[in-house]
Amino acid sequence: MEELKAYYESWDEDARLASRHGQVEFLTTMHFIDRYLRPGMRVLEIGAGTGRYSHALAQRGYEVDAVELIAHNINVFRQKTQPGERVTIRQSNAPDLADFADGSYDVTLLLGPMYHLHTEGEQKRALQEALRVTRRGGVLFAAYCGNDATMFQCGFGQGDILREPYRSLIDPVTFKAASTPGTLFHLYRKEDVDALMAGFPVKRLHYAAVDLNVCYLADAIDRMDDALFAQYMRYNLFLCERPDMVGLASHILDVSRKEGRHQNQGSSCE
Repeated sequence: MEELKAYYESWDEDARLASRHGQVEFLTTMHFIDRYLRPGMRVLEIGAGTGRYSHALAQRGYEVDAVELIAHNINVFRQKTQPGERVTIRQSNAPDLADFADGSYDVTLLLGPMYHLHTEGEQKRALQEALRVTRRGGVLFAAYCGNDATMFQCGFGQGDILREPYRSLIDPVTFKAASTPGTLFHLYRKEDVDALMAGFPVKRLHYAAVDLNVCYLADAIDRMDDALFAQYMRYNLFLCERPDMVGLASHILDVSRKEGRHQNQGSSCE
């Protein structure tokens, strides 16, 4: 908790999605959210950070409730709130949403917490809570950090794969990275997400690489003019659900519809 608090107090999370290359992740995620939003729907964002998604949706007229763990992010969220936005923010932790009733929301966003939950128990509790507060037929958007983009960018690009503590956390055969609270981010491959979702009463709608090649092209994307960037976004949206491309992304979006009432009803997330 202290490591996470220190990270967000020193890192400009609000600016992360505002750069041109950061907009790829934001616009692609919003593309999928927009496919399922209808007038009058209620939205919950769990782990809202500084509120870029919550405010964007509230400004479109949706009623949005948000929870965030880090007090610094909550302060920025409140400062960013504009008059007339139907948005609330409170401090809470993703694995425990006891203040929220079952089936309260049409759309639930879990776009940050899975990055920082290091045990399978915490991860499953966060997913269980997100689904509990989502109505039957509602849609859950869950985001994950990709293992192999991080391996390319940090493991080899920055040489972390040969440095401690990272060296001890990387499987020498599969190059799958483990994590600890000190490393801040937990990394996933699709089989990890599939295993977490198994047993939940959901049907997968999309599994997408929301920022695809951004970690390899960030500087080039930032230099693009509007016309070239628009073309890049069309290409990103065309490629982002291809199974042969998703594993290369830094950020993965798993979109599921809640279908059943009980966890033992099984999952359909292939």
